[in-house]
Amino acid sequence: MLILAAAVKLTSRGPVLFKQSRPGRNRREFSILKFRTMIVNSGQTGPVLTRALDPRVTWLGRHMRKWKLDELPQLFNVLRGEMSFVGPRPQPTRLWNEPAIHDDASLVLSVRPGLTSHATLVFRNEEDVLAPLSPDEVEEVYQRTLMPVKLKLEIQYLCKASFWGDLWIILRTIARVFNRHEERDGVLKEYLPASNGSPAKPGEHGWAPPDAASWPVVPELKDVRTVANTNVSAKEQ
Repeated sequence: MLILAAAVKLTSRGPVLFKQSRPGRNRREFSILKFRTMIVNSGQTGPVLTRALDPRVTWLGRHMRKWKLDELPQLFNVLRGEMSFVGPRPQPTRLWNEPAIHDDASLVLSVRPGLTSHATLVFRNEEDVLAPLSPDEVEEVYQRTLMPVKLKLEIQYLCKASFWGDLWIILRTIARVFNRHEERDGVLKEYLPASNGSPAKPGEHGWAPPDAASWPVVPELKDVRTVANTNVSAKEQ
């Protein structure tokens, strides 16, 4: 971490650490820590999400993001009790404001966020998935397509959470860093309602995750649909 900190300082102007306020357990805000991988004030010149080949990312930052080295300072968030090793990944605050995800967000934000999760494994290369979109489209498409699926996966994890399950996720995360399965991640692109630079259409509703058979990356996705249907039935009653 000291070597990475020195490299960040020597290769681009600005602070070593990137800090951003994100909602944690019970929506309590905390400052997530990362090694800075982008130019200074990048948050004021584009979306809060990053695409592959984003011009705001520095040369060193691109390599750190590829190997997830920029996430190492979050170990201090764990030591401070703001995060856990395994749990729903903390998202930027403004991404939680979509009314359609309100109920799922309440469940996900009832626990500590984590360094890794089941959804993290599925969306390991989401920056590549979002790459064809323009900066103006990224957040809208992400909120209305990828984020709802992520929340269902996080809820699936919460329903089954256990010590051995967490340990398995940690081991899979380590393996995934070194074996990216890029050819399999491409399946996610098929389910974006907007791709190749086409803008998302307002009023486009009813998108749902596909059946488990068409998601070789997530063979357990059938449980996500079960959880979702259970939530709907509970609300109707």
